[in-house]
Amino acid sequence: MSNHRRPVNALFAAALPVLLLAGATAAQAHMPYVLPTLFDAGKADHVTVTSAFAEDAFVPEVAMRDAPFHLVAPDGSQATTGPVTYLRDLSVFEADLKTDGTYRITTGQRAGRKGKMFRVGDAWVMRGEGGDPKPGAQEVEVQSMTLADAYVTRGQTTQAALKPVGTGLEIQPVTHPNAIVSGSDASFVLLFDGKPLPATQVTLFRSAGVHDGRKVATETKSDAQGRFSLKPDDAGTYLILVRHRGAAPAGSETPYRSYTYTLAFDAA
Repeated sequence: MSNHRRPVNALFAAALPVLLLAGATAAQAHMPYVLPTLFDAGKADHVTVTSAFAEDAFVPEVAMRDAPFHLVAPDGSQATTGPVTYLRDLSVFEADLKTDGTYRITTGQRAGRKGKMFRVGDAWVMRGEGGDPKPGAQEVEVQSMTLADAYVTRGQTTQAALKPVGTGLEIQPVTHPNAIVSGSDASFVLLFDGKPLPATQVTLFRSAGVHDGRKVATETKSDAQGRFSLKPDDAGTYLILVRHRGAAPAGSETPYRSYTYTLAFDAA
């Protein structure tokens, strides 16, 4: 495991509108993230975490507000974070690591803005992505749902915190996120409401890409069983992004939802 440290970036003072339902491609649309100062905590008793919405991986633009931030402890139980400080462009909090093992640091499922989308062939398109719908096109109300995770290990890695929640869009790691090595494949399963989600695009962003122009490390699709693998070529911090649109559960505020999920990890 790598021993990764990253200072809080305070250079982006101007907040931008949260446009979670806009943007034609993964690279253009805003995405949520959580970023701990350490992924391999060694014997540290806490990590500091920043969270924001961004167009470029880990470059904060709008603070993550109204998110139910929490931890999943090494025994699988839910734990609270420290108080959250909200700046204009990012949110900051501490996460205590009271025992050895792997912790999931998560925004929790956050309900966001509402908008409209319309069907083009077999795909749903948000207003603003592909112009206005043609006359007679089916148009529905939709709400954005965002979830961002990262895993931090104190001491030896454990598995309980990796267990899927079973609702919404999420990634189940097969390769432990704190044991990913550059130049080697890392395996995952894409899930929606606890079931494999096939044929869905997955994008891997590099934090270093902001500086060298290679922002997208790779793109792939989940197979029929929801499985996919990624190979980070270089050591450093990465962000996996997945989006999915579909019918909302009964009783939801809108009949459809637009889900966005990210997973941050560090490759040694």
